[in-house]
Amino acid sequence: MGAIDLHARPSKDYDQKLAETQQLLIRAAAEFSPLTQANSLGAEDMVITHLVNSLELDIPVFVLETGMLHQETLDLLERLKATSRAPVKVFHPVQESVVQFVGREGKDAMYRSIGLRKACCQIRKVEPLQRALEGQRAWITGLRREQSAARAEVPLVDASEPRTKFNPLANWTWGDVWHYIAQNQVDYHPLHDQFYPSIGCAPCTRAISLGEDFRAGRWWWEDEAAKECGLHVKTNEGVAA
Repeated sequence: MGAIDLHARPSKDYDQKLAETQQLLIRAAAEFSPLTQANSLGAEDMVITHLVNSLELDIPVFVLETGMLHQETLDLLERLKATSRAPVKVFHPVQESVVQFVGREGKDAMYRSIGLRKACCQIRKVEPLQRALEGQRAWITGLRREQSAARAEVPLVDASEPRTKFNPLANWTWGDVWHYIAQNQVDYHPLHDQFYPSIGCAPCTRAISLGEDFRAGRWWWEDEAAKECGLHVKTNEGVAA
């Protein structure tokens, strides 16, 4: 049984949520240029890119290719680049930084301490994100309140940072996401069919079991409170780190 069969159950107010999301994306494109969408190639982000394309909005998309992604992720990225109306730009980590880190700490450093894991995320994700967002007035993410306790208060529009963040699926359930995918035949990551609800770098992602938390497959060896890579964490200055 695939992810669509398992999860495609829209909430009662799905149509209202969809309309709200469409209106928010239209407003973002009209009022906040330049802006861009961060696409991790997970289900939520593929839904947003599909909406951007179907609404014919001038919102470019970027993907962080960390150098540690599953082959299935790379294959989906190629399909997205080939089919998306919106341009898709890929950002890579600074190769010298990766070589120095792996040479000093080893390729499995992320398992040894939270500090080393976050250092790896800094090189492979956070620094490329900063380049991807350079010059942008706003950006769009696939954050949902249902994803984790740390994201339970995610607003549709977060203006608390110098760069506005739009979270158009903040109110959506996992069932809503998969209902949209099923109805619109959205291409999605095949690992979702293998019980991977949240997909990141290959060494830091595993399938989850029935009843486990949505993000239990990410950095599963760490304490729950540490489970953010830094892309959606605010520093004291209010800037995403």
